[in-house]
Amino acid sequence: MLNDLLARNYEWSKQRHAEEPDYFTRLAAIQAPEFFWIGCSDSRVPANVVAGLDPGEVFVHRNVANIVHSSDMNLLSALEFAVEALKVREIIVCGHYGCGGVKAATEDLPQSLADHWLEPIRRLARSYAVDLSHEPDIEARRDRLAELNVVEGVRRVCETPILQRAWRRRANLRVHGLIYGLKDGRLRDLDCSIGPGHFQKEVAE
Repeated sequence: MLNDLLARNYEWSKQRHAEEPDYFTRLAAIQAPEFFWIGCSDSRVPANVVAGLDPGEVFVHRNVANIVHSSDMNLLSALEFAVEALKVREIIVCGHYGCGGVKAATEDLPQSLADHWLEPIRRLARSYAVDLSHEPDIEARRDRLAELNVVEGVRRVCETPILQRAWRRRANLRVHGLIYGLKDGRLRDLDCSIGPGHFQKEVAE
């Protein structure tokens, strides 16, 4: 299987070079993406593929169920690098329908280490239990929970000192929440975008 993977890489590299001879030279010279993508580790949701972007156009962090933990140093390090070094303009938190992490968080089965990781989704499920009960079936409830997890992730990213510092120095940086449909390949905007001045407006209100 490894030999097959290496053979596929060779063919891809050869084809890319034939189509655009300076492609790899250009990519190697500089990394200047517009987007930082926080997504799910699910193999069916590769960021640049579903967004129609080329390598080099999006800086990516992925984890199980695209959860934003305030203590996740891996995510925070990537976020800081994206904001401070790469100067990205758009941050995207992207979940997807049919998420296995969301499904696991709604089951009573022991998940070992995953139990700790998925706790924020369980907390959301408890907080929105009444709203979720209005959904017609368990799949619809899980998909709605996947949406709520994205909205919560957007807010938690914006509450980090990294984003707060960036906005204090007037960085034109916005955070968006998207959800991806495995069944139709479409990205949907969850209308929860946050940009400079948002939290100041909340305080004023």
